[in-house]
Amino acid sequence: MKFRYLSYTFFSLVLTVAANAQTKPTQENKPSTEKKPTTNTPPEKKPSTEPAKGTLTEEIDVVRPYKPVLADAAKIRRSPDLNNYKVFKPNLSYLVLDKRLELNSDITQLQAQPLQQAAPLPFENNYAKAGIGNYSSTLGEVYLNNGPDEALQLGFFAKHLAQSGSLNKQNYSRQQAALFGKSIQEKITINGELNFDRLGSYFYGVNPEMADQNLDPRKQRFGTVGLKGELLKNYDPESTLDYAVKADAYTLSSKYNSKETSFALSGFFNGVWKQFNLGVNSSLDFTSTKDSLNIGNHIFRANPYIKFQGKNYKLSLGLNFVQEFGTEANTNLFPIATAELPLVPQYATIFGGYTGDVLKSSLRGFAFENPYLAKSIINNAVEKSNLYGGVKGNAGAGFSFKGMVYFKTIEDMPLYVNSKYGFERFELAYDKAKVVGLEGEVNVKASETLTWTGKIEANKYNMTDQAEAWLKPGLKLYSNFRLSLKKKFIIDGEVVYTGDRDAFTYDYSKGIPASIENSRVVAVKSYLDLSGGAEYLVKNKLGVFLKVNNLFGNKYQQYLYYPKLGFNVIGGLNYSF
Repeated sequence: MKFRYLSYTFFSLVLTVAANAQTKPTQENKPSTEKKPTTNTPPEKKPSTEPAKGTLTEEIDVVRPYKPVLADAAKIRRSPDLNNYKVFKPNLSYLVLDKRLELNSDITQLQAQPLQQAAPLPFENNYAKAGIGNYSSTLGEVYLNNGPDEALQLGFFAKHLAQSGSLNKQNYSRQQAALFGKSIQEKITINGELNFDRLGSYFYGVNPEMADQNLDPRKQRFGTVGLKGELLKNYDPESTLDYAVKADAYTLSSKYNSKETSFALSGFFNGVWKQFNLGVNSSLDFTSTKDSLNIGNHIFRANPYIKFQGKNYKLSLGLNFVQEFGTEANTNLFPIATAELPLVPQYATIFGGYTGDVLKSSLRGFAFENPYLAKSIINNAVEKSNLYGGVKGNAGAGFSFKGMVYFKTIEDMPLYVNSKYGFERFELAYDKAKVVGLEGEVNVKASETLTWTGKIEANKYNMTDQAEAWLKPGLKLYSNFRLSLKKKFIIDGEVVYTGDRDAFTYDYSKGIPASIENSRVVAVKSYLDLSGGAEYLVKNKLGVFLKVNNLFGNKYQQYLYYPKLGFNVIGGLNYSF
């Protein structure tokens, strides 16, 4: 039994040594894939290059041919197609496009995304307004328009205002209406207007020294029918010529058979050559007036000029030729020179000039300024010289200003004086005057919410024959502001100040018509007129408004013996459609 154990131990050791002696077969002794008969002869032992003492150091690869088994058939996903089809090869045709190949190596230019079209707002181009107030005040306005056609505009408007004060026949009324149109064509623009203007009042003047006079004031009325037309060239950057033609005609009549008819044709032509502008302004005016006398007041004027505009300055030279003909004939020739220079570039500019002109007088102009005018003689004023200079500019889009001083010499300057046939009527007096004046203006537009305007005018008159410049104030102030809150609530205000004046009148207690020996001078006090208003949009189309005039209730006089209305209020509704 001991010998048997020793035998088992010996043979186990022998087998272990034989396994350690195996090496990776070389190309020579690599097994062939050919089948050989199997024998029990053990493989020939070869001396090992490995140390006798060691373990398995490399992986043994067994290479044998692939022998699929039936189980591998499950790996085939579909049955093979046993049909034999002929391969179809289509004939291909090629078309070479004449298109540039864009390289995509550069950065592609970004394309602006079109804005989304907002829903159009309801178009409300028509407007109506109506209101009433104290002093039997009635107000009415209406505006009509054809729509948002930019090339053709047609419209109509009408206004009415009537008031009646506490004095006997202290009545005032005015009606205005116009039919207008505008057509923008390819090269020209045409404007036209047919208008009507009527002013009615009474000679209600009150003289405190003659309480029993003027118990039945006479009625006064002026009515005008006019026609206007204009043709002008549209802006063309490729053209150096500009021109325009305008025609204006009207006829006026009064309660006392005063009449005036007028027809005027005017135009201008301007051409650009390098930095020069060459042109001429010209007009021909025929006016016939029937008042205290029948006169023909016709004027022809021509104003040739040359303008030179540099980078920082402007210069203009020309002549103003004015020929008066009709009842009287006068020839006038005035030199004209103007210049502008920058004081602070883009912010302030100094300007100045010397001019002269004939200032046409008309019955229509006097009547609508002072409706208490009796029949008078109409003369043109001649501005012999006007030397002026000042500064103007802006500080951004919301602030602009202008200040100017001037020295004028005027012949036949018209003045209002009380008539010797009654204190309630006025006549025209003419005199030569030298005027030294100052004008200033400031405009502020903080935003669409707030705007403000202020103006001042101061004059010093040196008369030749008359003692004073009758009813012309030495100082005038004007201010206006407007405040809009969310476009639903609007507040506006206006302040007007007129300084002291002197009036020429008579002592009518000594008889009518009054004589020059009974003439006298009366001081007319200054006045301040403060007005205000408010509008509120109740709905998209309906609103309410309130207007307050003469807030302090001053019974001031614009003309001697004619006190204005006191505190008055007008309120009502406005509607857009």
